Amino acid sequence: MDFTLPESAQAVQRGIADICARYDMDYWQRCEADKCWPEEVWAELAKGGWLGLAVPEEYGGGGQGLLELAVATETLAASGAAGGSAFTYVLTPGFGALTLTRHGTAEQKRELLPKLATGEIETCFALTEPDAGSNSLAITTAARRDGGDFVVNGQKIWITGVQRATWMLLVTRTVPAAEARPRTHGLTVLLVNVPEAVAAGRLSYRPIPKMGANTTPSNMVFIDDLRVPAANVVGEVDQGAAVLWDILNPERVLLAASALGGAEVGLRVAVDYARQREVFGRPIGANQAIAFPLARVKAKIELARLMLYKAAWSFDRLLPCGTEANIAKLAASEAAWEAADAAFQTHGGMAYSLEYPVARLLADARIGRVAPVTEELLLNYLATQVLGLPRSF
Repeated sequence: MDFTLPESAQAVQRGIADICARYDMDYWQRCEADKCWPEEVWAELAKGGWLGLAVPEEYGGGGQGLLELAVATETLAASGAAGGSAFTYVLTPGFGALTLTRHGTAEQKRELLPKLATGEIETCFALTEPDAGSNSLAITTAARRDGGDFVVNGQKIWITGVQRATWMLLVTRTVPAAEARPRTHGLTVLLVNVPEAVAAGRLSYRPIPKMGANTTPSNMVFIDDLRVPAANVVGEVDQGAAVLWDILNPERVLLAASALGGAEVGLRVAVDYARQREVFGRPIGANQAIAFPLARVKAKIELARLMLYKAAWSFDRLLPCGTEANIAKLAASEAAWEAADAAFQTHGGMAYSLEYPVARLLADARIGRVAPVTEELLLNYLATQVLGLPRSF
C-alpha cells in the first residue's frame, strides 16, 4: 500500500499551481461579482495542455485518468477559485473528454478528442429534469427513432455551461420509464451539437438566477423536435445506464475535489484572519473556541482526501467505485461547509463584508450539500446498497 501520489499527479499539482499563482483571490472575487468565465485562467490551462489530461496520447492528450483530473480540480479550487469556479474544469475535461475516451465510438474519438484536448471545443452534460429531480431514472426527455435520426423532445434543468458548449451529452429515454425492465433499461446518451440546435430553433435555454457559482451559468433547457443522427449515440441505444454511471461517479469525484479545494480556501482564509486579528491584546487564533473548530476542519479535509483519491484510483483501474465516490462526495462537501462556516464565525461581523471572500465561499460550499446529488441520497445509497438496509421506496 502506497499513499504517495504518482509522479503524473504531482506534475499536475505543480503545473496547475504554477498557473493559479498568477491569479489572486481578488481575481476570483471579480469573476463571481461580474458573473464572468475565468477566461485568462482557461486560456492558460488550454495552452499548457491541462484540459487534455484524460485524452489518450494518440489524440493529443496526456493519457492520464480521473486521479489526475481530480488533483487538477482540487488544485484549481484550492488556489482561490473554490468550488463554484473550479466547476469550470469539470465541464469539458470531465464530462466530455473522460466520457468519450471510455465510451465514444472510433469516429467520435477521432473527431472530438483532439479538439477537447486543446479547448477548441467544450462540452456540457444534461440529465436533471424539473419533474424527475434526483430520480434520474424517471426522466421523460424522449428520443424517438426516425430513420437514421432520433427526434428528441423534453426539458432539462440546472444545465451548466450551455452558453459555451459545442457539444452536449444529453441523457434521454428511448424506452419510457414506466415500460423499462429493469428500470435502468431504455436510457440513451446522445451527443448534441449545441450551436446547430440553437440556430435551428430546436434547442433553447434560459439562465437561472443563482446565489453563487456565477462564473458558470446554469440553465433551463428546452428541446423541441430536435433531430440527432444515430451516429451521435454514446455507448449503445437503450444501454445508456453504463455510460451514465461512468459520468456520475467521476462527477461525484470531481465535485468532491472541487469541494475539497474550497475547504482548503475556507480554512486558509480563516487561519490567516485568526493569526492577524487581535482582540483583548492577543490574536483571536490563540482562543480555543477559534482554534479547535479550525483544527477539526483540517482533520476532515485530510480524511476526505484519502477517500477522494481512492475513488479516482479505483475508477482508473476499472474497479467498482460507487461507494468510494459517494463517501468522497459526502465527506468533502461536509468539510467545505464546515470550513466556510468556521471562516464565517472566525471573521465575526466582518464576514458580511464583501471585501472578504467569506460570503462567496459560504455560497459555494452550500451547493455541494444538495448538488448534483443531495446528502440524503448519498446516505440512502450507503444505507441500502452498502449496509443492506431495506429500501424506503
